[in-house]
Amino acid sequence: MVLGEGDNSRYIECLSPLPPTPYPLPLPLPPGEGKSEFYRFIKDVVTNKVTRRLAILLKAGFCFSGYFLKTKEETMKRGYWGTFFCVAAFLAALFLVGSVYAQSRVFISIGTGTTGGSYYPIGGAMAKIWSDKIPNMRATVQSTGGTIQNIQLMADKQTEAGFTDTRYVFAFRGRGLQFEGKPQTWLRGLVPLYPEPTNIVVLKDSGIRTLADLRGKRVSIGAVGSGTEATARELFGILGIDVAKDIRPFMLGTGETASAFQDKRIDAAILVGSLGMSSVVEITSLGLVDFLEVDDATFRALKRVNETWVQFSIPANFYKNQPRPIRTYASFNILSVREDLPEELAYQMTKTLFENKADLVAVRATMENMTLENVHKIEIPVHPGAARYYREMGVRVH
Repeated sequence: MVLGEGDNSRYIECLSPLPPTPYPLPLPLPPGEGKSEFYRFIKDVVTNKVTRRLAILLKAGFCFSGYFLKTKEETMKRGYWGTFFCVAAFLAALFLVGSVYAQSRVFISIGTGTTGGSYYPIGGAMAKIWSDKIPNMRATVQSTGGTIQNIQLMADKQTEAGFTDTRYVFAFRGRGLQFEGKPQTWLRGLVPLYPEPTNIVVLKDSGIRTLADLRGKRVSIGAVGSGTEATARELFGILGIDVAKDIRPFMLGTGETASAFQDKRIDAAILVGSLGMSSVVEITSLGLVDFLEVDDATFRALKRVNETWVQFSIPANFYKNQPRPIRTYASFNILSVREDLPEELAYQMTKTLFENKADLVAVRATMENMTLENVHKIEIPVHPGAARYYREMGVRVH
């Protein structure tokens, strides 16, 4: 077929067993200006005019072929070369446009927790808000073991944000088993979330009435690398119980723990999460467990080890088969990010979460605690982008 006609046109005739058919395509090129046309194409791509990419791709093919094939007679001789350069130009253009388009997108990965906990569904709601409200952002969630793994993933630059409980303070200061002497000073706070109580639950008819009775029992202490595991080990250390020798530890996530109670494979569990976390709802609704309380003396000992703990009471009848309030302890968790997150992006992420807070509360009522008044509960430096939003809202930040 013949493409283009006129004194200033280039001709391409594709050799084919089918009879050639003329298809005029008016793409005039000034004589000797094939290179200039190609340079204009490159400029279009670099300036990211992605919406015109199909036209740009076609233009690339014709400018290449026009530059190399000057007459219809030459086309007959160089037809195969013309076809080659057209295809090569098209593929090169596709690659360039695709690269520029990809670079225009911002990808955010959020480390959450196990699927049966609170972090995962709330993280999913955050990802949807950011993807829907921030132009060119694609946010996704990653199911993890919890706080410790989330910090490690951010340190390895595999994620940009992560849900963190009280262990984020230890990580920033270089304290605790996982971070002793290795301060994670790159950690920054983005938004406050909610208080996260420690639920100590035991199988009904297990004979366990006090914390001391956990000795010798089968206890789920959380998924490997989770904040729950760290919390459980801290508690047992205060109680003088050696996890390796004095109990039978099970490294289970929240959903796995609920299943283990149903199968009677464990006697007790430490479950750290928001009020209303699905695994606790499940096992209390089935009437499988009772709660253990944390007395004042035990709490004071915990406070000496970790000053971020506060006393907490689970209201009576908050869960089914829980007729009285339960004394325990909690910490205020936050959404952490890396310090190298661009300031403008952190600003938009913070702003859109507060502007769409109702969507988060619909997933977990405890997200009502994500307030400007609770920003001061972030115990590490606030990211500059988030700090800018808080200052605009009249909040002082450190």
